[in-house]
Amino acid sequence: MSDISLAQLLEAGVHFGHKAHRWNPKMFPYIYSEVNNIHILDLVQSATLLKKAMRYLEVAASKDQKVLFIGTKRQATTLIAQEAKRSNSYYVNHRWLGGMLTNWSTMKERIEKLKDLEKQESDGTFELLTKKKEHYVVKN
Repeated sequence: MSDISLAQLLEAGVHFGHKAHRWNPKMFPYIYSEVNNIHILDLVQSATLLKKAMRYLEVAASKDQKVLFIGTKRQATTLIAQEAKRSNSYYVNHRWLGGMLTNWSTMKERIEKLKDLEKQESDGTFELLTKKKEHYVVKN
């Protein structure tokens, strides 16, 4: 894995944080300064923590463990999908639905229901049902 320099992080704009009024107090140790009401992140700490994350991911990859990539910003969507597919991992690159992790059992049931409905629609099962029964099946 290549080493990332502070200049590369600066060039990529990693130092730009949120607007000052949207900050989370837990981020205080990582904020370098505030310029024009925008927090500037400490790149030295960012580089250190990024290297730590890279080491963790290298270990996980060496054990063939799956990783969940999350990047819902427009600029990151294609890269997130590309790298997740390359590593045979999971990803979310569009809207994050609340409860996807904390309420996974319910989410999994709903995903299975959606897959089942799509299968029924493609194999023509819906065409055999009355409108009322079709509405009931889709709703529940």
